[in-house]
Amino acid sequence: MRLLFSCIICLMFFNVHAQENTPVETSVKSIWKTLGKITYKKEYDEIMGFKIDKPVFSSDVQSLDGQEITIKGYIIPVEGYKSHKEFIFSAFPYNMCFFCGGAGPETVMEVLADEAVKYTAEPILLKGKLVLNDMDINRLMYALEGAIMVDEK
Repeated sequence: MRLLFSCIICLMFFNVHAQENTPVETSVKSIWKTLGKITYKKEYDEIMGFKIDKPVFSSDVQSLDGQEITIKGYIIPVEGYKSHKEFIFSAFPYNMCFFCGGAGPETVMEVLADEAVKYTAEPILLKGKLVLNDMDINRLMYALEGAIMVDEK
């Protein structure tokens, strides 16, 4: 019995250790999960005149900054965005997104597309360069620049 218990403990240790050293998941299915690895710190904002929640990106998220990613999500129609080349993209459909539902700000990103992307309520795939933002409180914390729509195959 002791031997069995010792083997289980060893397997648990090696499994946890192996997970800590695995590369950052960048598959289409896991990218939103990786982007959710953030915390917040309160910081006084001179312009606003009060403390704001400033994102603190984990090392997994930081490693994606400036990298090309492919991500699946939903177009969120938002007034004020100029065209089908600039829009909000969400991990969740409109009724569940950050702006309308209970999701957090890590589940949405600004998109700057190279070519116009026609609106659809169905999920789509986009590919582009991920840019992190922890300084400008008037922008979302994630942006996808040079985005193009990818056919799902």
